[in-house]
Formats: sequence, C-alpha cells, structure tokens
Amino acid sequence: MHLFLMGSSNSSRYENQKRRDWNTFGQYLRNHRPPLSLSRCSGAHVLEFLRYLDQFGKTKVHTQLCPFFGHPNPPAPCPCPLRQAWGSLDALIGRLRAAFEEHGGKPENNPFGARAVRLYLREVRDSQAKARGISYEKKKRKRPPQQHNPASLMPPQAPPESTTGASNHDQ
Repeated sequence: MHLFLMGSSNSSRYENQKRRDWNTFGQYLRNHRPPLSLSRCSGAHVLEFLRYLDQFGKTKVHTQLCPFFGHPNPPAPCPCPLRQAWGSLDALIGRLRAAFEEHGGKPENNPFGARAVRLYLREVRDSQAKARGISYEKKKRKRPPQQHNPASLMPPQAPPESTTGASNHDQ
C-alpha cells in the first residue's frame, strides 16, 4: 500500500498522475478545517475540493453578461473567470475514484463516485459548453472497418473509349 505512495520510475504517466492527484487530495483533507479523515469524506467534500481547484484553472469561462458568451474564440480579452476545464475535472475524478479503491476503499463508499459529483460534472460540462460556444458530444464508438472490395470504393468511371468506340470503327 505504501509502495504506491512512493511511486516508481517504472510507473506509467497515468499511474504517476493518479499518485500525484491522490497525494494532493490527501493534503487537501489534512489542511481542511477541521481536518478530515478519508473515512469521513463525502461527495460534498469532493465538490468542495473541485471548487477549490477552480482558482488554479486556465480555462476562460464567460459569464452570461459577457459580450463573448457563447464564442469559442473571443476577439478581445475580458474579465471573466478562469476555471478548471470540464475535461480536466472529469479525468481527475476518474483517477481519484480508482485510487480510492486501490487504497482499500469500498466502491459503494467511494465519495468520488457520488451522485452529487456526477451531477456537478454534468453541470460544469453543460455550462462551459454554453459559455464557450462548444458542444461536448459523446465520442462515437469506432466500429471495426468493414471488409470492402477496393474497387467498390472507387467512384464510377466511364468505360475507356478504346473498348467502346474502337471496335465499331474497326469493322
């Protein structure tokens, strides 16, 4: 269990990020007033953590009063706040969910999988999509490529003239 906290040079980028995220969340719990143990942590505490992280965000999220609300590439600066991007929060929660269970937490008690956290992430996604004028479509699952005859992929072509016209002229 402690080996995970130490990290190793053989860990994948994902594992290293998950370890850093877990350590950051642990630090957040220790600094919480009053200090909070993991066993007493709830979805509400996770939401508090996500809102705390917003101060370090780099994604401009326009308010409804901003003239650039709904524009993905605004032509000028504005005073709208910087926030954590939805995709970053979504990935963070996925890593923390996994880390919680790897550290002995039961899936049914996982605060990172709480309904309130899922709803918050959906709300952040939708509000950022509106504010930035972009949509987050669910990625379509790639289907295995169909076995096509390469000739069927070619556009239809007129038959060569040598076979149609030449035989009539030769006779």
